[in-house]
Amino acid sequence: MQKPELNQPALGLSDLAACRALMRGGSKSFFAASRLLPARLRAPATALYAFCRLADDAIDEGGDADVAMRELEYRLDAIYAGRPNDIDADRALAHVVHCYGIPRALPDALLEGFLWDSQARRYQTLEDVEAYGARVAGTVGAMMSLIMGASTETALARACELGVAMQLTNIARDIGEDARNGRLYIPRDWFSEAGMDADQWLRKPVFDESIAVFTRRLLQRADVLYQRGECGVAELSWDCRPAIAAARLIYAEIGRQLERNGLNSIDSRAVVSKPRKLYLIARATAVAVNASTVGATPLPPVSSIAFLVQSVLDAQGQMPRRQIWTIPQRNFEERVEWMVNLLGRLEERERPAR
Repeated sequence: MQKPELNQPALGLSDLAACRALMRGGSKSFFAASRLLPARLRAPATALYAFCRLADDAIDEGGDADVAMRELEYRLDAIYAGRPNDIDADRALAHVVHCYGIPRALPDALLEGFLWDSQARRYQTLEDVEAYGARVAGTVGAMMSLIMGASTETALARACELGVAMQLTNIARDIGEDARNGRLYIPRDWFSEAGMDADQWLRKPVFDESIAVFTRRLLQRADVLYQRGECGVAELSWDCRPAIAAARLIYAEIGRQLERNGLNSIDSRAVVSKPRKLYLIARATAVAVNASTVGATPLPPVSSIAFLVQSVLDAQGQMPRRQIWTIPQRNFEERVEWMVNLLGRLEERERPAR
């Protein structure tokens, strides 16, 4: 692998600020884990999250999903050509993809997953659900793996599987909310096996023992993928391990909270408390320090994410030379403003939703 060049200019503070603003309404678990990333990687991680969120909103809320998709593809064309549109998140993503060698196939697959949502795609089997998870979350895992400098087949596979595990957890947690929005990510085959009509239930979602069983099955599959994903932590540099270990533990804890709630995600939403998150973050540090692949048997990628891993392996050596992402320099007033804003966001995130 070629050594990265050192002449990559720092991303503008205004672009970074805009990307951070997009995170405010996003994932609390992602935000908590991202603070554990080494300083050198927080900016690219934030930029990646910002574009993903913008793309999701554009397709989901833009009115005409096909038009939004074409516009996003055009923006990606410009980003990969090195001439991003005059949009904060696009300029930021252009830095990321060229600095870290992220192949176009990954954001393309991400957009495809977002488009599936707008098309009310029907997921018949668990494999279908995992194919969705591979696109909307496994892609992010692969891109983050590249940002962290882990580009082996094993590292990429475990990162993608961890992303799918998190998406399955999200699906289990949001069954009620998704149903009320007319979306169903529980495999329809499971309804048939239970003698239920999925469309009829979707029109009037209620919690019962069958839904509890479906939720448990989703969490059990997620746990299998969490275990596989944990094996990839040792593939990362030591300073990246705590953040990924924390993300894995915090997301898995959502499943444990669901279990404590009787597996009922129809009438309430499982939330991991701040003290519990702090405990898990502390535990993640110990997990990261002790991470080891010694004696571990390499596992091939699960079928749903194999195409993502292969797309990265095929593209290696074809992207432009990687360059180091330099950290923006802040004066004293800017550092104070950054800290005040961070504390304000953290306080806002802990307030109960109304």
